[in-house]
Amino acid sequence: MAQTIGVIGLGIMGKPMSLNLLKAGYKVMVNDLNTESVDALVEAGATAGKPDEMGSVCDVIITMLPASQHVKQVVTGEKGILKTAKEGLVIIDMSSISPVASVEISNEAAKLGVEMLDAPVSGGEPKAIDGTLSIMVGGKETVFESVKSVLQAVGSDITLVGKSGSGVTAKLANQIIVNLNIAAMSEALILAAKAGIDIEKMYQAIRGGLAGSAVLDAKVPLILDRNFVAGGRIDINLKDITNVMETAHDIGVPLPLSSQLLEIFHALKVDGKAGDDHGGIIQYYEKLANVEVKRG
Repeated sequence: MAQTIGVIGLGIMGKPMSLNLLKAGYKVMVNDLNTESVDALVEAGATAGKPDEMGSVCDVIITMLPASQHVKQVVTGEKGILKTAKEGLVIIDMSSISPVASVEISNEAAKLGVEMLDAPVSGGEPKAIDGTLSIMVGGKETVFESVKSVLQAVGSDITLVGKSGSGVTAKLANQIIVNLNIAAMSEALILAAKAGIDIEKMYQAIRGGLAGSAVLDAKVPLILDRNFVAGGRIDINLKDITNVMETAHDIGVPLPLSSQLLEIFHALKVDGKAGDDHGGIIQYYEKLANVEVKRG
Protein backbone atom coordinates (compact mmCIF):
# COMPACT_ATOMS: atom_id res chain seq x y z
CA MET A 1 0.00 0.00 0.00
CA ALA A 2 1.28 3.49 -0.88
CA GLN A 3 2.58 5.53 2.02
CA THR A 4 0.53 8.52 3.12
CA ILE A 5 2.58 11.71 3.25
CA GLY A 6 1.29 14.79 5.05
CA VAL A 7 2.40 18.24 3.90
CA ILE A 8 1.81 21.26 6.12
CA GLY A 9 2.58 24.54 4.37
CA LEU A 10 1.60 25.01 0.73
CA GLY A 11 3.43 28.21 -0.16
CA ILE A 12 5.94 28.90 -2.92
CA MET A 13 7.82 25.67 -2.09
CA GLY A 14 5.28 23.39 -0.40
CA LYS A 15 2.70 23.44 -3.17
CA PRO A 16 4.95 22.21 -6.02
CA MET A 17 6.59 19.72 -3.66
CA SER A 18 3.16 18.26 -2.86
CA LEU A 19 2.40 17.95 -6.57
CA ASN A 20 5.68 16.05 -7.08
CA LEU A 21 4.79 13.67 -4.23
CA LEU A 22 1.46 12.95 -5.94
CA LYS A 23 3.28 12.36 -9.25
CA ALA A 24 5.57 9.89 -7.45
CA GLY A 25 2.51 7.83 -6.43
CA TYR A 26 2.19 8.78 -2.77
CA LYS A 27 -1.10 9.43 -1.04
CA VAL A 28 -0.85 13.05 0.05
CA MET A 29 -2.74 14.86 2.82
CA VAL A 30 -2.32 18.65 2.89
CA ASN A 31 -2.88 21.55 5.24
CA ASP A 32 -2.48 25.31 4.91
CA LEU A 33 -4.20 28.46 6.17
CA ASN A 34 -4.68 29.41 2.50
CA THR A 35 -7.78 27.43 1.49
CA GLU A 36 -7.20 28.16 -2.21
CA SER A 37 -3.88 26.29 -2.08
CA VAL A 38 -5.54 23.37 -0.27
CA ASP A 39 -8.37 23.28 -2.84
CA ALA A 40 -5.86 23.25 -5.72
CA LEU A 41 -4.05 20.25 -4.22
CA VAL A 42 -7.30 18.42 -3.51
CA GLU A 43 -8.24 18.94 -7.15
CA ALA A 44 -4.88 17.41 -8.10
CA GLY A 45 -5.62 14.29 -6.04
CA ALA A 46 -4.63 15.08 -2.44
CA THR A 47 -6.90 15.05 0.60
CA ALA A 48 -7.22 17.83 3.17
CA GLY A 49 -6.49 17.29 6.85
CA LYS A 50 -5.53 19.05 10.07
CA PRO A 51 -2.17 18.58 11.84
CA ASP A 52 -3.69 16.59 14.73
CA GLU A 53 -5.47 14.36 12.20
CA MET A 54 -2.28 13.80 10.20
CA GLY A 55 -0.47 12.48 13.28
CA SER A 56 -2.61 9.35 13.32
CA VAL A 57 -3.12 8.92 9.55
CA CYS A 58 0.23 9.69 7.92
CA ASP A 59 3.44 7.67 7.76
CA VAL A 60 5.56 10.76 7.09
CA ILE A 61 4.72 14.44 7.60
CA ILE A 62 6.60 17.23 5.86
CA THR A 63 6.45 20.73 7.32
CA MET A 64 7.40 23.66 5.07
CA LEU A 65 6.66 26.75 7.12
CA PRO A 66 8.00 30.32 7.46
CA ALA A 67 9.63 30.31 10.90
CA SER A 68 10.45 28.41 14.11
CA GLN A 69 7.25 29.42 15.92
CA HIS A 70 5.09 28.04 13.12
CA VAL A 71 6.86 24.67 13.18
CA LYS A 72 6.57 24.51 16.99
CA GLN A 73 2.86 25.26 16.79
CA VAL A 74 1.99 22.58 14.22
CA VAL A 75 4.19 19.92 15.86
CA THR A 76 3.90 20.51 19.62
CA GLY A 77 0.89 22.87 19.86
CA GLU A 78 -2.55 22.26 21.33
CA LYS A 79 -3.83 20.92 18.00
CA GLY A 80 -0.48 19.79 16.70
CA ILE A 81 0.86 16.60 15.17
CA LEU A 82 2.09 15.13 18.46
CA LYS A 83 -1.41 15.16 19.98
CA THR A 84 -2.36 12.08 17.95
CA ALA A 85 1.00 10.92 16.57
CA LYS A 86 1.51 7.19 16.32
CA GLU A 87 4.85 5.69 17.30
CA GLY A 88 7.20 5.42 14.33
CA LEU A 89 5.84 8.51 12.57
CA VAL A 90 8.58 10.51 10.85
CA ILE A 91 8.37 14.30 10.71
CA ILE A 92 10.57 15.93 8.08
CA ASP A 93 10.85 19.64 8.77
CA MET A 94 11.92 21.24 5.51
CA SER A 95 11.52 24.80 6.82
CA SER A 96 14.51 27.04 7.47
CA ILE A 97 14.47 27.55 11.24
CA SER A 98 17.05 28.01 13.99
CA PRO A 99 19.14 24.96 15.00
CA VAL A 100 18.20 25.46 18.67
CA ALA A 101 14.47 25.38 17.90
CA SER A 102 14.90 22.39 15.59
CA VAL A 103 16.67 20.28 18.23
CA GLU A 104 14.07 21.28 20.86
CA ILE A 105 11.17 20.17 18.64
CA SER A 106 12.99 16.94 17.76
CA ASN A 107 13.52 16.15 21.45
CA GLU A 108 9.81 16.70 22.21
CA ALA A 109 8.86 14.37 19.35
CA ALA A 110 11.30 11.69 20.55
CA LYS A 111 9.51 11.49 23.92
CA LEU A 112 6.50 10.06 22.05
CA GLY A 113 8.47 7.72 19.80
CA VAL A 114 8.23 10.11 16.84
CA GLU A 115 11.34 10.59 14.71
CA MET A 116 12.27 13.95 13.20
CA LEU A 117 14.68 15.09 10.52
CA ASP A 118 15.59 18.70 9.81
CA ALA A 119 15.84 18.87 6.03
CA PRO A 120 15.83 22.42 4.66
CA VAL A 121 16.17 22.94 0.94
CA SER A 122 17.94 25.16 -1.56
CA GLY A 123 17.04 25.91 -5.15
CA GLY A 124 13.98 28.11 -4.85
CA GLU A 125 10.68 27.79 -6.67
CA PRO A 126 12.09 26.60 -10.06
CA LYS A 127 13.76 23.55 -8.48
CA ALA A 128 10.73 22.91 -6.25
CA ILE A 129 8.62 22.74 -9.41
CA ASP A 130 10.90 20.37 -11.32
CA GLY A 131 11.74 18.26 -8.24
CA THR A 132 15.48 18.92 -8.23
CA LEU A 133 15.93 20.69 -4.88
CA SER A 134 19.15 20.36 -2.91
CA ILE A 135 18.26 18.94 0.51
CA MET A 136 20.56 19.10 3.54
CA VAL A 137 19.48 16.71 6.28
CA GLY A 138 20.13 16.42 10.01
CA GLY A 139 19.11 13.38 12.07
CA LYS A 140 19.62 9.64 12.49
CA GLU A 141 21.00 7.74 9.49
CA THR A 142 18.46 4.91 9.90
CA VAL A 143 15.57 7.39 9.78
CA PHE A 144 17.13 9.19 6.82
CA GLU A 145 17.42 5.93 4.88
CA SER A 146 13.81 5.00 5.70
CA VAL A 147 12.43 8.17 4.07
CA LYS A 148 15.02 8.70 1.34
CA SER A 149 12.55 7.75 -1.40
CA VAL A 150 10.19 10.49 -0.17
CA LEU A 151 13.00 13.05 -0.33
CA GLN A 152 13.94 11.82 -3.81
CA ALA A 153 10.44 12.69 -5.01
CA VAL A 154 11.15 16.38 -4.35
CA GLY A 155 14.94 16.70 -4.60
CA SER A 156 17.98 15.45 -6.49
CA ASP A 157 20.99 16.39 -4.35
CA ILE A 158 20.22 14.91 -0.94
CA THR A 159 22.91 14.83 1.76
CA LEU A 160 22.81 13.63 5.35
CA VAL A 161 25.01 16.29 6.96
CA GLY A 162 25.02 14.91 10.51
CA LYS A 163 23.02 14.74 13.73
CA SER A 164 19.81 16.62 14.54
CA GLY A 165 20.24 20.34 13.82
CA SER A 166 22.96 19.81 11.21
CA GLY A 167 20.63 20.29 8.26
CA VAL A 168 19.35 23.68 9.41
CA THR A 169 22.90 24.76 10.28
CA ALA A 170 24.02 23.86 6.75
CA LYS A 171 21.08 25.88 5.42
CA LEU A 172 22.23 28.92 7.41
CA ALA A 173 25.65 28.59 5.79
CA ASN A 174 23.93 28.24 2.40
CA GLN A 175 21.95 31.43 2.99
CA ILE A 176 25.10 33.40 3.84
CA ILE A 177 26.72 32.34 0.55
CA VAL A 178 23.65 32.88 -1.64
CA ASN A 179 22.62 36.26 -0.27
CA LEU A 180 26.11 37.74 0.01
CA ASN A 181 26.66 36.53 -3.55
CA ILE A 182 23.58 38.51 -4.64
CA ALA A 183 24.81 41.55 -2.71
CA ALA A 184 28.29 41.38 -4.29
CA MET A 185 26.72 40.89 -7.72
CA SER A 186 24.49 43.91 -7.08
CA GLU A 187 27.47 46.14 -6.26
CA ALA A 188 29.17 45.07 -9.50
CA LEU A 189 26.05 45.66 -11.60
CA ILE A 190 25.54 49.11 -10.07
CA LEU A 191 29.14 50.04 -10.80
CA ALA A 192 28.75 48.94 -14.42
CA ALA A 193 25.37 50.65 -14.85
CA LYS A 194 26.65 53.96 -13.46
CA ALA A 195 29.68 53.72 -15.77
CA GLY A 196 27.26 53.38 -18.67
CA ILE A 197 28.33 50.00 -20.07
CA ASP A 198 25.92 47.40 -21.46
CA ILE A 199 25.03 45.20 -18.48
CA GLU A 200 23.90 42.27 -20.59
CA LYS A 201 27.19 42.18 -22.51
CA MET A 202 29.17 42.50 -19.27
CA TYR A 203 27.21 39.56 -17.85
CA GLN A 204 28.03 37.43 -20.90
CA ALA A 205 31.69 38.48 -20.64
CA ILE A 206 32.14 37.44 -16.99
CA ARG A 207 29.79 34.48 -16.52
CA GLY A 208 32.24 31.95 -17.95
CA GLY A 209 35.06 33.00 -15.65
CA LEU A 210 35.67 32.78 -11.91
CA ALA A 211 32.94 35.36 -11.23
CA GLY A 212 30.37 33.04 -12.81
CA SER A 213 27.93 31.32 -10.46
CA ALA A 214 24.52 29.70 -10.22
CA VAL A 215 23.37 32.88 -8.47
CA LEU A 216 24.63 35.08 -11.32
CA ASP A 217 22.83 32.98 -13.94
CA ALA A 218 19.63 32.77 -11.93
CA LYS A 219 19.34 36.43 -10.92
CA VAL A 220 20.91 38.70 -13.57
CA PRO A 221 18.33 37.94 -16.31
CA LEU A 222 15.49 38.59 -13.84
CA ILE A 223 17.05 41.87 -12.66
CA LEU A 224 17.49 43.03 -16.26
CA ASP A 225 13.80 42.30 -16.84
CA ARG A 226 12.94 44.11 -13.56
CA ASN A 227 11.27 40.89 -12.44
CA PHE A 228 11.25 40.68 -8.64
CA VAL A 229 8.42 38.16 -8.30
CA ALA A 230 9.50 36.09 -5.31
CA GLY A 231 11.17 32.73 -5.67
CA GLY A 232 12.88 33.44 -2.33
CA ARG A 233 11.23 36.35 -0.51
CA ILE A 234 13.25 39.15 1.10
CA ASP A 235 11.37 38.80 4.40
CA ILE A 236 12.06 35.04 4.56
CA ASN A 237 15.75 35.64 3.85
CA LEU A 238 15.75 38.39 6.47
CA LYS A 239 14.47 35.77 8.93
CA ASP A 240 17.21 33.35 7.84
CA ILE A 241 20.02 35.89 8.22
CA THR A 242 18.60 36.88 11.63
CA ASN A 243 18.91 33.18 12.59
CA VAL A 244 22.44 33.20 11.14
CA MET A 245 23.50 36.10 13.35
CA GLU A 246 21.85 34.72 16.51
CA THR A 247 23.42 31.30 16.01
CA ALA A 248 26.83 32.80 15.19
CA HIS A 249 26.84 35.02 18.27
CA ASP A 250 25.78 32.10 20.48
CA ILE A 251 28.82 30.07 19.43
CA GLY A 252 31.30 32.96 19.20
CA VAL A 253 31.54 33.53 15.45
CA PRO A 254 31.77 37.16 14.25
CA LEU A 255 30.15 37.61 10.82
CA PRO A 256 30.77 41.22 9.71
CA LEU A 257 29.49 40.81 6.13
CA SER A 258 26.35 38.95 7.20
CA SER A 259 25.58 41.64 9.78
CA GLN A 260 25.71 44.29 7.03
CA LEU A 261 23.49 42.11 4.86
CA LEU A 262 20.93 41.91 7.67
CA GLU A 263 20.75 45.72 7.76
CA ILE A 264 20.27 45.79 3.96
CA PHE A 265 17.33 43.41 4.33
CA HIS A 266 15.82 45.57 7.09
CA ALA A 267 16.17 48.66 4.87
CA LEU A 268 14.42 46.86 1.99
CA LYS A 269 11.59 45.78 4.31
CA VAL A 270 11.10 49.36 5.51
CA ASP A 271 11.06 50.41 1.83
CA GLY A 272 8.11 48.10 1.16
CA LYS A 273 10.12 45.40 -0.64
CA ALA A 274 9.56 42.55 1.88
CA GLY A 275 7.59 40.46 -0.61
CA ASP A 276 10.09 40.85 -3.45
CA ASP A 277 12.55 38.16 -4.52
CA HIS A 278 15.95 38.44 -2.81
CA GLY A 279 17.36 39.38 -6.20
CA GLY A 280 15.68 42.65 -5.24
CA ILE A 281 18.71 43.39 -3.03
CA ILE A 282 19.83 45.32 -6.15
CA GLN A 283 17.14 47.92 -5.35
CA TYR A 284 18.96 48.91 -2.13
CA TYR A 285 22.08 49.75 -4.13
CA GLU A 286 20.10 51.44 -6.91
CA LYS A 287 18.68 53.87 -4.36
CA LEU A 288 22.15 54.67 -3.00
CA ALA A 289 23.68 55.30 -6.44
CA ASN A 290 20.56 56.76 -8.08
CA VAL A 291 20.76 54.41 -11.04
CA GLU A 292 18.61 51.53 -12.33
CA VAL A 293 19.98 48.27 -13.71
CA LYS A 294 17.99 47.16 -16.76
CA ARG A 295 18.37 46.08 -20.35
CA GLY A 296 19.95 48.70 -22.63
